[in-house]
Amino acid sequence: MPGSSFDDLPWFFDRAHLHVVERARAFAADLAVDERADERARTRSAAAALGAAGLLAWCVPERFGGAPVGRPDDVDVRALTLVREALGQVDGLVDTAFAMQGLGSYPITLAGSEAQKARYLPGILDGTRLGAFALTEPEAGSDVANLQCRAVRDGDGYVLDGTKTFISNAGVAGQYVVFATVDPAAGREGISAFVVEPEDAGLSVEALEVIAPHPIGTLRFDGCRIPAGRRLGDEGAGFKLAMGTLDVFRTTVAGAALGMARRALDESVARAGARVQFGRPIARHQIIGAYLAEMATDLDAARLLVFRAAALRDVQGAPVTREVAMGKLFATEAASRIIDHAVQIHGGQGVTRGSVVERLYREIRALRIYEGTSEIQKLIISAALLRA
Repeated sequence: MPGSSFDDLPWFFDRAHLHVVERARAFAADLAVDERADERARTRSAAAALGAAGLLAWCVPERFGGAPVGRPDDVDVRALTLVREALGQVDGLVDTAFAMQGLGSYPITLAGSEAQKARYLPGILDGTRLGAFALTEPEAGSDVANLQCRAVRDGDGYVLDGTKTFISNAGVAGQYVVFATVDPAAGREGISAFVVEPEDAGLSVEALEVIAPHPIGTLRFDGCRIPAGRRLGDEGAGFKLAMGTLDVFRTTVAGAALGMARRALDESVARAGARVQFGRPIARHQIIGAYLAEMATDLDAARLLVFRAAALRDVQGAPVTREVAMGKLFATEAASRIIDHAVQIHGGQGVTRGSVVERLYREIRALRIYEGTSEIQKLIISAALLRA
């Protein structure tokens, strides 16, 4: 199993993170990718296996049954990112299963009542209840304040109408954290968050197919009535809740990109050293050597940005929106460059279905889009500069 950033970036971590890395590596070393298997069944079994291995303990704060990280009411972004780095080296679907247990439960951690936490978080921890985060809509992806999904108060409940799309774990989740507007005229101040359960009448799910298979789909709400007790926090607090969640998990997206990039670099070094052309290994040809140098430099630069953002958030509790955006932007774009070079180094093998680098080529593409596109990250960074 290849190494991880813990080994050569020790100043970003506590000794406790060594335990995180060891467990994540041991789990990842036993994974075998089988894209022919049913993706929904694979996701369910992956979540259960992650729970049994204790890795989901880092998705939930210690006070609610999670791993101790020194802050009982919060998660440790460095631990989450290290786990995703290890999983990203091996299997994108398992990495996504881990990520969604955190992303789909963190709004409940932040704003849920004690009763809501007691109902939903134990299943997140043991992997028996899959989480989902339903924010994106057909006409409101990056423009979160323009949500069209409505939640209308009706007696002791709310009635939801609208559509969410590109929702990971659609069709397998045990609960969906859904963001909807209770007051369209109020823009972002009118957005609230709700927990919708798969058995709720008026909810339907339509599966989507994407280039790197995992359960993803469209949620349709047609008069979907839920009790008021399923609202998370106050009315109008949903936008802040969504952004607070993304600030944590955008960094972990970058962690998955680091893992994919590291695997691509390792595969490329091995391939370039073994394949002989014109009487010598292709690694000894200047252009291939330059590719490897660029790949290694991109990867190290990305790791520094990503774990800087994670450490600032964990250790200093500082506002890190700009640093998170920089890490997510650079790591996902750099990983795409690294994997593209890896495919080129592998030649025909690199575009053969089922090869490691071919799979990575498909898996990396979505990371530049979800949880904030690269273009949105640039806007976040520039806005922070202009406020300075």
